[in-house]
Amino acid sequence: MNPKKTSISLVLGGGGARGLTHIGVIRCLEELGYDIRYISGSSIGALIGGIYATGKLDIYSEWVSALEKSDIVRLMDWSFRGGALLKGERIISVLRDLIGDSNIEDLPIGFTAVATSLYEEREIWLNSGPLFSAIRASIAVPMIFKPTVHGDRLLVDGSLINPIPIAPTLNNHTDLTIAVDLCAPPEQPLHLGEKTPAEQNSGFYRSNINRFIDNLWSKNELKDKNEPLGVFDLLTRTMDTMQNSIARLKLAAYSPDILVEIPRNLCGFFEFDRAEQLIEYGYQRAHETLSKTVFSPGEDTVREESQNMAE
Repeated sequence: MNPKKTSISLVLGGGGARGLTHIGVIRCLEELGYDIRYISGSSIGALIGGIYATGKLDIYSEWVSALEKSDIVRLMDWSFRGGALLKGERIISVLRDLIGDSNIEDLPIGFTAVATSLYEEREIWLNSGPLFSAIRASIAVPMIFKPTVHGDRLLVDGSLINPIPIAPTLNNHTDLTIAVDLCAPPEQPLHLGEKTPAEQNSGFYRSNINRFIDNLWSKNELKDKNEPLGVFDLLTRTMDTMQNSIARLKLAAYSPDILVEIPRNLCGFFEFDRAEQLIEYGYQRAHETLSKTVFSPGEDTVREESQNMAE
C-alpha cells in the first residue's frame, strides 16, 4: 500500500503511561506520509491527541521525555477531599503554560475528547470549547483525579465507558480509521530498554523518591499473586480489568481499518518516567503493524457496517 496522501481518522485509547506510545505511533504515521485529519481520544489518548492537534506535540515530547520520578512527585497536587487523591489542576496548568490553550473548534484538525458523565451514565463527546478543559475532563481517573463540572454534568475519565472511542470518527470523510488499543493482551517477554544514566545514578534523595513511587504504584504484572495489593495497584488493576473488557466489546461493534495493539503489561500505569522507551516502542509497533497491512479503499466494508450500526 502506498500511504502517500492517505487521509486517516486516528483513534487513541486510554491506558495511563502506556499512552506515551501514541507519540511514537503518530511519528510513524507522519514519517510514512499519512495525513491525519481527525483525532478521537479517551484519557491519555485525549491528552496526546489534543496536543498533537495544536501542532505542538514535539514540545510536549521533549518535556515528558525529560521527566524523572522526582518531577512526577512535584506535579502531584494532593487532595484528600472530593473523592480523589489528586486535584489534577497542577499538571493541566503546567501543560497549558507549555502548549498554550485554544478552542477545539479553532484547531487545524478535527478533535474529540471523550469523557464519562456520572449522572447520565453515558459517554460525552467534547468537541468544542477550551482544549485543556476537555482534556482535564477526559483524564479524570476515578479516585486519582477529582471529577470536573461541565454545566450540570459531573465528568470523569472517558475510558470508564469507552477506552477506544471509534464512534466519533464514523461520519468522517477519510480513507482509513486507525486505532491504537492500549488494552491489548499481555505479551512476554517485554523489554523497554535501560533507564537513562541520570536515573541509574541518582543520589540519595532521588533514590528515596524512586523507592517511594515504586512501592506506591509498582507494575502489576511483576507482583507475586499471593502478595497483597496496595491502594494504587488495586485501583489500576481494577481499571485495567474493566477497560480491557469494554475495549473488546467496542472493537467488536466498531472495527477500525487498522488496529495497533499495545500490550497492557508494557509498563505500569504511572511510569511516565519511561517516556523515551515508550515512544520508541509505539513507533516500532506501528511500523510493524502497518508493514503487515494491505488495504484496498474499494473494500471498506467494515466501516460501512459500523456506520449502519451507529444509525
